[in-house]
Amino acid sequence: MRRRPTGRDVARLAGVSQATVSLVFSGSAGHRVSEATRERIRAAARELGYRPQAAGRQLRLGRSGMVLLAVPNLLGPFFGRVLTGVHEEAARHGLAVVVSSGWDAATLAEAAAAGRFDGLLVCSPDDRQLGELPADTAAVFLDADPADRPGRPTVELDLAAGMRAAVDHLAGLGHRRIGYLRSAHSAYTFRVRQAAFAAASVGLEVRELAVSLNEGSREAERAARELLAGPGRPGAVVCDDDVVASGLYRAAAELGLRIPHDLSVVGMDNIPVAELLSPPLTTVDLPGERLGRAGLATLTALLDGELPPPVAPLATTLVVRGSTATA
Repeated sequence: MRRRPTGRDVARLAGVSQATVSLVFSGSAGHRVSEATRERIRAAARELGYRPQAAGRQLRLGRSGMVLLAVPNLLGPFFGRVLTGVHEEAARHGLAVVVSSGWDAATLAEAAAAGRFDGLLVCSPDDRQLGELPADTAAVFLDADPADRPGRPTVELDLAAGMRAAVDHLAGLGHRRIGYLRSAHSAYTFRVRQAAFAAASVGLEVRELAVSLNEGSREAERAARELLAGPGRPGAVVCDDDVVASGLYRAAAELGLRIPHDLSVVGMDNIPVAELLSPPLTTVDLPGERLGRAGLATLTALLDGELPPPVAPLATTLVVRGSTATA
């Protein structure tokens, strides 16, 4: 029977002391162990199949070993990308992740006060979901307005740059009449997109309609039919997310419009459906996995008693595929 690897084995392989291994896996390393050394220890642990005794460690630290990730909608494909990143980073720190959606400010405050979780990650909240949390709650906000939570760490996406890239791409193709299917929700993430679209589309002829994202692609399809009907039809449309863009594809097909020959389309998120549409969708990639990893890393720093440095907005990238063409 194969012997279970120990912390001493990890220390020997990583070339460090057993005490250093204990510091890293107890969450007590702080600034005493460099990130390069931490990663070398984690790599050695992965190679050996070493699993620290999480229950005992958390008991000593007075922690549950669990963090809560609160997202607006579990069915939102983008949040699947965020969850992937959170899980990846949590595994490095021996933490378990619980995911919740449909929460409001009171529900989140109650979960924080109950002490079941070591900390909270709050992703893309809308206005009704923002309330006061207990002062001693470790919480990090993702894709949220830093001004709403002074003193609370926030990790943002560079949404404005992504939206500018989308509009500039269409303008560069010669499009002057542009439609915009925008979210009707009050979340900061959509306010940033809409403000950036307004700034980038100055000088263009714009027609826009609001869409309730909770209604899914069918509601987007209905709004798209309205947007594309009648005189003055736009030659290109920007969508606040890729699910809305998928509804637009169906509406265009019903109206006999070919993408991109008659209509160019740009989405936002770069979820898996973007590549499955025909033609594949040009969209702005929002790095959800990086957002999740950065958020969880910031939260673990808080749990270790550190003041995490501000995280620069994560870069977004326009991914050009087959849904856009010259006007």
